[in-house]
Amino acid sequence: MAGTLTELTVAGKLAGKAVGRKLRGAIEAAPDLNAFRDDMRQLLDRLPAELIQDLVWFDLAANEAPWVGSDMMLAAGDQVTYFMEGRVYANQFLDIWVPLPLQIWSKVGDGEVFRGTRQSHSFTATETGNLQFGNYFPNDWSDRQGTRQQDDKIYASMKGATRILIIRWATAADAGIRALLELGDVQGRVESELERIEGGDITPQGWYPLWHIGPSEIYRDGHSDQGRPCIHCHTAGNTGILQTDVDVALAPDTEIGWRWCVDELPSPLREDAVPSHDYLSIAVEFDNGKDITYYWSSTLPVGTGYDCPLPNWKHKEFHVVVRSGNSGLGQWHSERRNLYEDYRHYMGEPPGRIVRVWLIANSLFQRNTGRCDYSDIVLHHPGGALQVL
Repeated sequence: MAGTLTELTVAGKLAGKAVGRKLRGAIEAAPDLNAFRDDMRQLLDRLPAELIQDLVWFDLAANEAPWVGSDMMLAAGDQVTYFMEGRVYANQFLDIWVPLPLQIWSKVGDGEVFRGTRQSHSFTATETGNLQFGNYFPNDWSDRQGTRQQDDKIYASMKGATRILIIRWATAADAGIRALLELGDVQGRVESELERIEGGDITPQGWYPLWHIGPSEIYRDGHSDQGRPCIHCHTAGNTGILQTDVDVALAPDTEIGWRWCVDELPSPLREDAVPSHDYLSIAVEFDNGKDITYYWSSTLPVGTGYDCPLPNWKHKEFHVVVRSGNSGLGQWHSERRNLYEDYRHYMGEPPGRIVRVWLIANSLFQRNTGRCDYSDIVLHHPGGALQVL
C-alpha cells in the first residue's frame, strides 16, 4: 500500500489539476438547491392534486450521520418517488465529491437499507415506518439495517448538503411520473426516472451487486469479439461491484482465467493512494472474507501488490497489477493466474475455498471514464473447470 509520501504526492497532483480547472473556470459549481426546489414546485403545482397523497421536502447535511428521519410516514404498499439535488464533498480543495446516488441511502422504519442508481428513485414500501435517509461515504454498512463500520465522527470532515423531494403517490409511481412528464420537466429529472423504471433491471444474468455498495448501471450483458457472452463495463464518476457465487476448492493448482478488452483506464495516476484509487478489475473472494483483485494499472509495474488503501477495505482486499500502461488498450487479452500461489505470495496462508467472483469498477475519486469488457471467465480446479462467464 502507498505510504504517506505517495499519498501526499498524489494529493499534490490532484490539487494542481483542481487549481488549473479553477483558473480556467472549469470547476463545476455546486447545484442551486433553492432553484431545484422552486422549479420542482412549479411543475408539481400543475399536477392534478388527486395523483399525490402527500409530499415532503427534506434537507440532509453532508456531515450528518445516519439515520435521519423525514416527515414522511409510510405504510407497506405505499408507492414513493424521491428526487435529489446537492453536492457532498469528500475533499472540497481537491474537488472530490461523492455522487448522490451512491451517497444517499434510505430505509423505512427498521427495514433494510437501499438506494437508487440515479438522482431519483421510485419504490414500493415493504415495511411500515418513517422514511429515513443517511449519508454513506466515508463510512460503510456493517449490516443490512445500516449499522456503521466506523465511528460516526468521521462524517465531520464532509462538506455540503442534499435537498430531497419525497412524493407519496395516490396512484402507481410510474403513472404519476408519466402524468408529471406530460406537464413538463426540470433538467430532465422526470424523464430520467421514467427511463430508469421502464428500462428495468439491467444486472447481467447470474450476477448481483455487492449489497453494501449497492446497485449500479455500470454493467450490462453483451457479446465479445468472438461472439461469446461477455459483460460490458462503463463507469464514469461512480462505483459498482458485481458478484456471482461459486464453490471451488483452493488447491495448489487452482487457477482463474479470463479474457478482457480494456478500452479506457479511469485513472492516469497510480491507483494505490486513496484520492486516485480508480480502477477496473476482476476479483476472487475466499471463504475467510478476503479477496484478491487483478487490475490493469496506468503506471504501477506488473506484479505490484498492495492492501486496498481505503480504510473500510484495508486488510480485506489485496490488489495485484497484471498489466500496466496504455499499450494494448482496446485489444482483447487472455489472462491466467494461479490463485493458490498468488494468495500465498501476497497475502499469507491460503484458505480452503473460493466462494465468489467479482467485477469491480471505480471512478469515484477523479470522475474519469473507464470502459472494459470481460469474457470467458473460468475457474480451473482439481475437479475440472467451472465456466463462470
